[in-house]
Formats: sequence, structure tokens, C-alpha cells
Amino acid sequence: MLPNILSTVTILSLTGATLTGTAALAQAKAPPAAAAAGLGGPLIPGICLLSREAVFANAAVGKAATARLRQLAEQAQAEIDAERRPLDTDVGTYRAEAPKLPADQRAAREKALGARLSAIEAKAQQRGREIEATRVKALQRVASETQPVIDQVYRQRACGLLLDRGIVLGGNTGNDLTAAVVQGLDARITTITFNREVLPAQAPAAPR
Repeated sequence: MLPNILSTVTILSLTGATLTGTAALAQAKAPPAAAAAGLGGPLIPGICLLSREAVFANAAVGKAATARLRQLAEQAQAEIDAERRPLDTDVGTYRAEAPKLPADQRAAREKALGARLSAIEAKAQQRGREIEATRVKALQRVASETQPVIDQVYRQRACGLLLDRGIVLGGNTGNDLTAAVVQGLDARITTITFNREVLPAQAPAAPR
């Protein structure tokens, strides 16, 4: 029996094609825990907070990178879909004709269709790895542009310790640098472009 073609080769996740990933973006868009809890308290001098995920999600260059990454993922998916459609048609034809075919012909047709399916699956997985490699490289580029801005804002606010905002359970978040870093990054760079990384094809798995 041949597997379901549609569910097998639609591998690239366009919803996950963001610069920092869906989980990070969800965290970035969530309100700070202290604001939600309303704990307040005195502002502790020298202790500052930052959400890098929120910076990447809200700065213009981060949005540009996410848009480009999604575009590349959509292009890769369209490539896979274009190769899949003729196979879908041939599988449908085979299934309609299979009851009338001798066993040896059914086996030969299934073997040929299975080989074509395996090739498309391999390409889809290859494109998925390339999209992920592209995301990692783009994130590194944006991070390298962000770090000097973080350093500058850190000094301007007289910080002595910088904590990830996501780990804070409550308290006074008046020393949150995130908005200032987004503003500074927007003044430094607003867009970015890149192409899909090309990786060497992986060798097919040895038959069991």
C-alpha cells in the first residue's frame, strides 16, 4: 500500500518560519510577568531587564528578516508541491486501476511510485534543513547588529547586571531596556535580505 501523499510530503512548516520561532514569539508578545502580577516594589538600581525575543519580533529589521524567511519557506513549499501534484495524479490513476491488475504489475507500479515519493520526501526534508540553516544565519546577523545597541543602552541606564526579562516572576520592571533597544536598533538598521542556504544533500539511508 502507498502512504497518503498529501500528508507525507507537506513537511515545511510555514507557521514556524519566523526569525526566532513560534515559541519565542509567543513569549516576546506576552506582557512582563511583573506587570501581570502587579507586584511592583522599589526599583533596584543597576539591575536591568531585556527580552531579546521581543527585540527581534518588534524591531524593523527583525520583521524584515521574518518576512523574507517566510517568503523563502513558501518558495520551497511551492517547489515541493509542484513536484508532488503529478505524483498525486499518478497515484490516483494507479489506485483506480489496481483491482484489475495482476499482482506482479501492482508490485511494479507501487515500487515505481514509492521511489518517486521517496525522492520528493528527501527533497522536502532537504529544503526544511536549508530553511532552518537560513533562519539561524539570519538570526546571527540580526543579533550582531543588536549587540552594540544593547551595550549602548546598558551604559546609558547605568546598569550593572542584565537579566533575561522572561525569567522574572515579579517586581518593578522600570529598568526594562527592551523598548529602548528596539528604538536604537531601528535607528541603526531597518531591513535585511538573504537567500536560502544551500546544504549538501544527505546520503540516503542504507536499506534495512
